[in-house]
Amino acid sequence: MIKNFRLVKVDYKYCDYLRQFDNKVSYNAGLKELRPFIGILFVVNKYEYFAPLSSPKAKHLKMKNNIDIIKIHDGNLGVINFNNMIPVMKNNYELFDLNKIPSNSSELKRQLLLKSQLQWLNRHNKIVRTKAIKLYDKYKNNDLPINIKNRCCNFILLEEKCNSYK
Repeated sequence: MIKNFRLVKVDYKYCDYLRQFDNKVSYNAGLKELRPFIGILFVVNKYEYFAPLSSPKAKHLKMKNNIDIIKIHDGNLGVINFNNMIPVMKNNYELFDLNKIPSNSSELKRQLLLKSQLQWLNRHNKIVRTKAIKLYDKYKNNDLPINIKNRCCNFILLEEKCNSYK
């Protein structure tokens, strides 16, 4: 079992593949090097799952934590979007190197944000994992309010498609 969260970058071709079956799979531009599709990796139902991180926005400060979203440091460091989590296999992602020397101030700022997000998430590891599993279980058991279910990826279908991805 993965003890600490790891930041990973998911292959955009894999996301494009999954989006054929579920349009709620987040768009991953692939070439957006300044804002790569980054999230945390953890295990749910024997699958590795990727949950995307979102950069801080003013709206995050006003939002409430919900079953499908956790505000990172009260929204000051963004959110983690469990509703958009997707199953992945080792060949669908690469670890994101937080020790790479940034080439400009934008990269440095992004790197510092990611380090802060990761530190907060690892300090609140149990809460984050529990919330992801709870959402997954409620989705699988058809026990979510319709408005939340409608904004979630179809985790069960995506697991099937993950298994058949080449």
